[in-house]
Amino acid sequence: MNLDLHVWRFDWAGPPSTIGTGVGSLAQRAEAIGVRTLSFMDHYFQMEMAAPAEHPMLEGYTALGYVAGRTERLRLRLLVTGVTYRYPGLLAKTVTTLDVLSGGRAELGIGAAWYEREHRGLGVPFPPVAERFERLEETLQICLQMWSDDDGPFEGRHYRLAETLCHPQPVSDPRPRILIGGSGEKKTLRLVAQYADACNIFGDAAAVAQKIDVLRRHCDALGRDPNEIEVTAMYRDLPPDATVPQILEGAQRFADIGVSSLVTAPVGDDPGRWLETTFGPAMEDLAAMQPARL
Repeated sequence: MNLDLHVWRFDWAGPPSTIGTGVGSLAQRAEAIGVRTLSFMDHYFQMEMAAPAEHPMLEGYTALGYVAGRTERLRLRLLVTGVTYRYPGLLAKTVTTLDVLSGGRAELGIGAAWYEREHRGLGVPFPPVAERFERLEETLQICLQMWSDDDGPFEGRHYRLAETLCHPQPVSDPRPRILIGGSGEKKTLRLVAQYADACNIFGDAAAVAQKIDVLRRHCDALGRDPNEIEVTAMYRDLPPDATVPQILEGAQRFADIGVSSLVTAPVGDDPGRWLETTFGPAMEDLAAMQPARL
């Protein structure tokens, strides 16, 4: 079982002049205890359901580039890139640059986007949900083409590229891993089955198990082995001062349904210390935990 860290708030890091130091320290402390992947959100305003929109928020890919320079092993992704925020060809180039400069540690986490206030506030078009999913599928196709030997054109309904040049190519072999975030059964999980190396699902173990069953059916329809897809799940609902047995008990429930990576989020005003004291003592046992086959 892997442990990933999702950093979704920055108010703990103090004023703007100290946010960089705080983020860099958190990344290094996470790497030191064996966290596999660090992710940021792809937002420009803080999420209103979590905190005031005016709370500090960093642009995700710039922040990942900073973390790449402060670490050596951490894998790097957004959880997840909003498909509406960047033209697909430029997104592929951005992820490629991160992958090349980090020595092959970048992943493409992507989803259909949702935060309407943010779009309207910053003047970003916010098409209806059906169109956003169409754009998501075309973006996946474009990224895969740009990370291949095919430099030719792409003709889609929403995007038309005369050339899909991407040089240098990514360091990751054969390309950066693709994670699709979301639990929608008809569209999102179908795209996971068709295009993704990993997915991220919200909910407790019972809810995640239901979504995994849907994913299996999509894989069966496409003739794909579901075990080729890494299932990641959010793991944040921990009791205060959770003990190692409590952490492992909850992790085992996810492992038993086929989840191979848990994604936790920092808590409190010293998230590095929280991570070290809460998960640090459990890391060896977590690493030894074997998820069930899908």
